[in-house]
Parts: sequence; C-alpha cells; structure tokens
Amino acid sequence: MAVTSEAQSSDPLVAVVSGGASGIGAAAVAALTARGVRVAALDLKPDEVAAPAVGIACDVSDDASVRAAVAEVADRFGRIDIVVNNAGIAAQGDITDNDDDEWRRVLDVNVVGMVRLARAALPYLRKSPAAAIVNTCSVFASMGVRRRVLYSASKGAVHSLTLAMAADHVREGIRVNAVAPGAVDTPWIQRVLAKTADPQAERDALNDRHPLGRLARPEEVGDAIAFLATEASGTTGTILAVDGGIHDLRL
Repeated sequence: MAVTSEAQSSDPLVAVVSGGASGIGAAAVAALTARGVRVAALDLKPDEVAAPAVGIACDVSDDASVRAAVAEVADRFGRIDIVVNNAGIAAQGDITDNDDDEWRRVLDVNVVGMVRLARAALPYLRKSPAAAIVNTCSVFASMGVRRRVLYSASKGAVHSLTLAMAADHVREGIRVNAVAPGAVDTPWIQRVLAKTADPQAERDALNDRHPLGRLARPEEVGDAIAFLATEASGTTGTILAVDGGIHDLRL
C-alpha cells in the first residue's frame, strides 16, 4: 500500500527504525517498505537487516552513536520523516531481583534511548511534510503483571513520554503515537519459553491468557506501527493496543 493523503510528496518518505533487525522492528521495517517508505534500520547487528532496508550500526544507549547514525541516514537519503523508537530490552523479577545497575541499564535503553533518537532526528522531522514518531510501548505500562516490575516501569515511562512528546510537537506538525503490544511471538519470547520445564505447556497457557487465543504476530504490530506512521494523519497522542484483547477483555 502506498503512502496516501497529504503525507505524499515528490520523493518517498524516509523512516528510521531502531532495533530493526529482528522481531517487531523487522516487521515494522517490512510494513513501512511495503508502503513505499525508504527505511534505515538502526541496530547492534546491522548486517542482519533485511534488504531493501539499509542497516546502520547504532547503540541507543550511546548518544554519540545515535547522532552519528541519524547523520548517516540524513546524508544518505537527504531527509528523515518517520522515527520508530523500537529498540528495547526485557527484564524479569520483582523489586528484589534487579540491582541499581540493572535498573539504570534498562531505563537507559528503553526510555532514554528513545529520547536520544527522537532528539537527534527532530531537526529533520521539523522540515518534513509528514513527520511522525511511533514508540513501542506495552500493555504492561497500564496493567499489573507479576515479576515484570522493571520492564513495566520502563514502559510506563514510554507511555507518558509519548503523550508529553505529542503535546510538545503537535503544533510543529509532528505526530507522536505509540503501539502497546501484549505478548508477541518474537525470538525473545521463544527463548524465554525454551528455558521453562515444559515449553509447550507454557506457550499454551500464554495463548489462553489472550482473548484471541494466541500471541500477537510481529507482523500485526509492524502493520500497526506503519499505519500510525504513514496513514493515521489525524492521529496523535494515541497509544494503540495490539494485544489480542488482554488489557480490556475478560472472557
């Protein structure tokens, strides 16, 4: 599907996707590419980025790395219209299970990493006729889940960050939204399940917790990201759940 409405310009839009080599990030890259967007995927493993997207090495916990990557995208494509803040790391346990250094590490990647990328890209977004930022949040931001306190806190911050950024930049023509997935069938989930005593039983239980009866597919989240970035021209300050109904439905 091509980019539509006032988002069109004489040249294709350019998107930057952090964590674009795998999982939700790779799905977002594919969905944006299918809509005619040129995509640069920033990742610690740029060689794993699927063509035709361009892989660029980037560590979102390092401001110099982020600024260098954004400058490389701008030099290569001449513009930046879309930022997808997707890079993130997981954490498990209650408040006794992670020390201060781990709290700093997760918040630095999951929250401040988004700030670094959006901040570096902001001068280019301000020049775009169709500027958009999409952050990857989580339903864990607004529901209590056992042994996910650090991860949930980081995503709660992303939720608030998204709304505040939307308020700050709406009059500049920059839309800011987020997707909030539930459990997604990514390689990370697969690795977590593989470490359990009965991976199939754990998967079945996880599927049963979702009203749809299954985990979300990365492609479904990627499509939601691409929709918010390219087609939802009247939408800003929205957190779009892609969670199989787990947040609001009780069957």
